Amino acid sequence: MLPRWIRIHTVFQIQLREANSTTFHEPQEGVHQTSQQYQEVQIPDVVKNFIVFFHRNVLENNVHELHSIYEHSFNKLTEKFYAKDSWPEPEAIAPLVNDDQVFLTLYRELYYRHIYSRLAPTIEHRFHSYENYCDLFNYILNSEGPVPLELPNQWLWDIIDEFIYQFQSFCNYRNRIKNKTDEELAFLRDNSQIWSCYSVLNVLYSLIQKSRITEQLLVSKNGGDMQEAAGEYGSRPLYKMLGYFSIVGLLRVHCLLGDFTLALKMMDNIELNKKQALFARVTACHVTTYYYVGFAYMMMRRYADAIKAFSHILTFINRTKQYHTRSYQHEQITKKGDQMYALLTMCVTLCPTRLDENIHSQLREKYAEQSNRLTKPEEALQVFEELFHFACPKFISPNGPNLDDPEVMNLTPFEPVQHYTKIFLAEVRHSILLPTLRSYLKLYTTMGNAKLASFLEIDPEQLRTLLMMSKIRSRQIKWVEGTLLEGEYQGTSDLDFCMKEDMLHIAESKIGRRYGDWFLRNINKFQDILGGLELSAKV
Repeated sequence: MLPRWIRIHTVFQIQLREANSTTFHEPQEGVHQTSQQYQEVQIPDVVKNFIVFFHRNVLENNVHELHSIYEHSFNKLTEKFYAKDSWPEPEAIAPLVNDDQVFLTLYRELYYRHIYSRLAPTIEHRFHSYENYCDLFNYILNSEGPVPLELPNQWLWDIIDEFIYQFQSFCNYRNRIKNKTDEELAFLRDNSQIWSCYSVLNVLYSLIQKSRITEQLLVSKNGGDMQEAAGEYGSRPLYKMLGYFSIVGLLRVHCLLGDFTLALKMMDNIELNKKQALFARVTACHVTTYYYVGFAYMMMRRYADAIKAFSHILTFINRTKQYHTRSYQHEQITKKGDQMYALLTMCVTLCPTRLDENIHSQLREKYAEQSNRLTKPEEALQVFEELFHFACPKFISPNGPNLDDPEVMNLTPFEPVQHYTKIFLAEVRHSILLPTLRSYLKLYTTMGNAKLASFLEIDPEQLRTLLMMSKIRSRQIKWVEGTLLEGEYQGTSDLDFCMKEDMLHIAESKIGRRYGDWFLRNINKFQDILGGLELSAKV
């Protein structure tokens, strides 16, 4: 069931009408360029033929061919003709597709996405892209009956992903007001509902409600057939996958807003450990899901669960990396993987855990220096801050600055990333001495309190506090079964101790090394070396 506090479908319809009728006021001169003012450009014949072919396959709902067009043909033409320029404006290609408004809406989605990824979007681009998303979702959600449209899963995921990215980009753009012109400020002031947090949440919740994906997943979770609960809309792949991807989208949005509990709550009916889960059909969705689940766990101090999430997806990326190099999203997946290695480095420092050999070797390759510095109290805080800045999502503020306030230009803008960095560092600051304490405890089976206090250069009372903190941190809520928010208190450390009078008694449980993995990994390396030598010998 959806939350009672949000009347999704009705509110969304109202907001769409407002966006299409009243929100876009007559623009200030020099800010808004009307459709009649676009410059005519020469479109290469190969691009014209591509547009016609693209349009025909959209009309025919040829998903297989659309997948090839979307993943390969469009990107090849982009590299050849539009690497540093925008694609032809929608009005310029309208005669080629008989002014088909549905296709033009889909084309605009690609058109604006290209501008965001390759060029610098203007305020006009940001507003018109939002307007186009309103048109697209209005068509999907408010048509009479399910729409006769089928798109590849990859494109459906990218629509949701890009929608959230552009919302995130606009929030950060809106907060930086010092370098804006008077026209831009006036435009933002007059169109305050554009890219509002509430409208974005309404879109995602509306897609979930329309597709009945929550009910479908619940039936599947209990061993039933998803089609039983699908209904008229949910039985169509377009609605089913958009609804499913919207759940992952809400996981991301709530993390960006800093509500990590609600973010994980969105995943109640999605089983991460289930083989052939729907999110695994699109690699980018798979990676995004585990990144935000792991990050939410980390911010909730459930480091063991965060380590498990990051380790799982990084193992998947390593095993399938040969396929990623052929994907147009190769760079994004690689960057997200590097960010997760950084997060994993911090989590392992805060909650020492034995990692998979492959992940451990990759971690040493990428972050060996930072790992060593994290164990040094005098350097640790700075390294934690650097790694967090690099690896955290770019948080957003749901509300922009008050542009009606005459003093707004003199105020320091709220920086969400700095805010959540301070929250994370406040937690870390208490744990700075724990790695050093752990390193001493591993050397002894019994040890006097005074001796340990002298090693750490603190007084005995501070040592007692530190030992108590270490004891508390060694037990965390760990997921066992059920939803992601559920779990049981369990020990997460291989080191345990007790205090009797002024003596510490220490016990360490050691896990035997898995030599099989080591031999298999080195056999594979040896085979790669032999293969390389054979190729060079033939040359």
